[in-house]
Amino acid sequence: MSKLEQILVLDPPNDLKFKGPFTDVVTANLKLKNPSDKRVCFKVKTTAPRRYCVRPNSGIIEPGATLVISVMLQPFDYDPNEKSKHKFMVQTIFAPANTTDMEIMWKDAKPDELMDSKLRCVFELPSENDKVNDVDSVSKSVPVLNSSKVDGPMAAKSASAALDDSEMKKIAEECKRLQTEVSKLNDENRQLKDEGLRLRKFQRSDYASSNSSSAMSRESKAGSLPSLLVVIAAIFIGFFLGKFVL
Repeated sequence: MSKLEQILVLDPPNDLKFKGPFTDVVTANLKLKNPSDKRVCFKVKTTAPRRYCVRPNSGIIEPGATLVISVMLQPFDYDPNEKSKHKFMVQTIFAPANTTDMEIMWKDAKPDELMDSKLRCVFELPSENDKVNDVDSVSKSVPVLNSSKVDGPMAAKSASAALDDSEMKKIAEECKRLQTEVSKLNDENRQLKDEGLRLRKFQRSDYASSNSSSAMSRESKAGSLPSLLVVIAAIFIGFFLGKFVL
């Protein structure tokens, strides 16, 4: 029995084009359309599974429905002299009734029930014209007020400001956070200074109290000394007077 013809309509039908630079993830979309009145199971395979991420890579497409598949090429060092040998294959089968386990279904599928389509990967670098068109599209997307008064440098500055708006918001949020931290540190520093002044005042008061006690002790000793002399002198005077009278 001859092999079944692919029931799904693929867009693009033959090539998956990835446009560089390839320093970041590059995504190509593949549309799968089911024009039949039956449910169709699909599975996407590639010859370089470590280089690509496919979402979704399998599933079921309802009758008349269209599904968009994202094929993401991982970053790599691009060599324009090296031709791409990467290929993809979209394998399909009509969904059996009461399908529950897709893995078993694919495992038990007969070769004459399977349909497939193959696509090759094409890598392209943006040309100078593409770069100019990209710049023009960015400048057109930026709203211009009273364009008759806005010259070239000012328009470029407005476009740059619009593009950097998200970065400015991030910087402003970071500045607010840093200001809050500085305010907290100032409050803590002020509290530490107040605590230090309080401790110094307390130490001074203790020192003054101890000096006052010492002075009072010395004064009391000094005051008691004359009193003692007076008593001794009175005793001697009385003694001599008594002898003289006798």
